Amino acid sequence: MRLWHVILFIIVCVPLAGQGDIDPQDRIFWRNETSVGAALNSDGWSFIYRDLRQTRPSHRYFIEGSVEGFKHPKEIKLSNYYFQSPGSFVFGKLNSTWTVGAGAGYQIEIFEKHDLGGVSVSWFGGGGATLLFAKPIYYKIIVLLSQDYYTIEEQKFDLTIHQPLDIMSKASFFKGFDEIKLYPGLYARTGFNFEYSKNDRVTHAIEVGASLHAFTAKIPIMASEDNKQFFPAIFISYRIGMILDPVSQGGILRMLRHRQSE
Repeated sequence: MRLWHVILFIIVCVPLAGQGDIDPQDRIFWRNETSVGAALNSDGWSFIYRDLRQTRPSHRYFIEGSVEGFKHPKEIKLSNYYFQSPGSFVFGKLNSTWTVGAGAGYQIEIFEKHDLGGVSVSWFGGGGATLLFAKPIYYKIIVLLSQDYYTIEEQKFDLTIHQPLDIMSKASFFKGFDEIKLYPGLYARTGFNFEYSKNDRVTHAIEVGASLHAFTAKIPIMASEDNKQFFPAIFISYRIGMILDPVSQGGILRMLRHRQSE
């Protein structure tokens, strides 16, 4: 519920940001934009690159690429204090998972920013294809040889034989890369963008919204029967970007006059 509280705070407070003096320069409103964003999702994290192209005032389409990670709601980190383990592990986790996706969408400005230090509000929505990578996790398992001796072996988790005190820590993240399994899927994402930059050539924005990822099969994240095939989530993200080949209001008027005179 904490993420819901943060999103509600952003929705209420960001539009109330203090207004500044009117920018004496012509505001650039024909905005092609490229940006990157980092998001905290209710079921993981994501990094999204987005390229926006303006089709008409207040309307832009975009293409995007993303890398996202997913976690199971029952993930709990533990440490083996009996053996003074230096690291932590998630008991019962079978695979580390992340996705690489690409898609397209549309963004519409609802409230325009007129003042220096103001906030513009836009709605966006889109979707595309995604590919999930499931990499097996190996653990450093304590194997007793006798009452006084033991050895450490790197093994995958087995719910029928492994207990929390049997695990020293996780093995190297790179172990198991040759066993990765792929799960194709689709995603959809929608939300609101609050852009608050004081510079018309640089963008700073907070986004809040919801997403849905759907795959062709259940993703075996944990050694349990409640693994999911569909991943609905809410998110909050910070985006930073820059304006590409901007055209000012005066420049557009000159182009229109030039076309009319031809």
